[in-house]
Amino acid sequence: MQSSKVKTFGILTSGGDAPGLNAAIRAVCRTARIQYGMKAVGIRNGYRGLVQGDMFTLEQEDLVGLLTVGGTILGTARDKPFKNPQVDPKTGLLPIEAIKKNYKKWKLDALVCIGGNGTNSTASLLADEGLNVIGLPKTIDNDIVKTDITFGFHTALDVATDAIDRLHSTAHSHSRIMVIEVMGHKAGWLGLYSGIAGGGDVVLIPEIPYDIKSVANKIKERRDAGKNFSIVVVAEGALSKEEAKLDKKAFKKARASMPYSIAYRVAHELEEVTGLESRVTVLGYLQRGGTPSAYDRVLATRFGTEAAHFLAKGDFGKLVALQKNQIVGVPLHEVAGLVKKVPLNDPMIKVAKELGTCLGD
Repeated sequence: MQSSKVKTFGILTSGGDAPGLNAAIRAVCRTARIQYGMKAVGIRNGYRGLVQGDMFTLEQEDLVGLLTVGGTILGTARDKPFKNPQVDPKTGLLPIEAIKKNYKKWKLDALVCIGGNGTNSTASLLADEGLNVIGLPKTIDNDIVKTDITFGFHTALDVATDAIDRLHSTAHSHSRIMVIEVMGHKAGWLGLYSGIAGGGDVVLIPEIPYDIKSVANKIKERRDAGKNFSIVVVAEGALSKEEAKLDKKAFKKARASMPYSIAYRVAHELEEVTGLESRVTVLGYLQRGGTPSAYDRVLATRFGTEAAHFLAKGDFGKLVALQKNQIVGVPLHEVAGLVKKVPLNDPMIKVAKELGTCLGD
């Protein structure tokens, strides 16, 4: 057994669930135990459990069969202990004080925080407070900076593409415009990739504000060419050129007053402009649930095993990332608060345009 600077570590999952979380938990804990003899403490419901001290010893039997299971056995929540912190009336402690108390109570030498942008931003703040922290990149949006890919994205892409494939037959049979809304609030990776993989005629993503007339012209061109249906893939964060001119406050107000999600608005606008019947499918949480793909199982396992090695070396304050197929450690402060958007010069933007896909611009 190899030597390790960490004897006991806590592990949590925070933010939205994503395929591969259990595979990552399994990989961290198994590698840490087998290679270094470490003890793992599971923290329930993300940072909420860390504040409340809701923890338990993760035994070997807890990890059996996890590789193929969706969700997270640790549970998750979106609590942000550094955002508007309040003193708990029961303990009289601020969240960070409670975290440090529980960290000491459970004799933790380090924390492994698995999540997306919010999770790793909080992990960075914990590192600033003197805790030994390692982050893992999980999100179906693939929008964490400094890593080429996040686990969860590939499975969500498979689900979204399969849905687009299935909607093709209905669109063709009924001569309709089918508008499919996929996740991607701030970044359009999932919309762009699923749109290309599923043969979408139109793909609307947050990075490229759309002109509904441009979209309508594409659909009219298809109709005039004898193609009686169109597939429109819309990321949930897509916005019009008019909306792109609004400041953040005005945009939030405009979206709050919208009675439905963006796909319904796009469908309504297209019906008005083209006179063609439109139908909407919002994939929603289907993209986040279920069994992870083989790719995500492998990727989550790779991140997890490397996280155990980071623990053993005492290489803290890092995000375990993938760059050019090599695992690297990126300082958490270089990741915190940032979103990896689709660059306008990204090769897949070029691919989409060369295929004749309308991106709304």
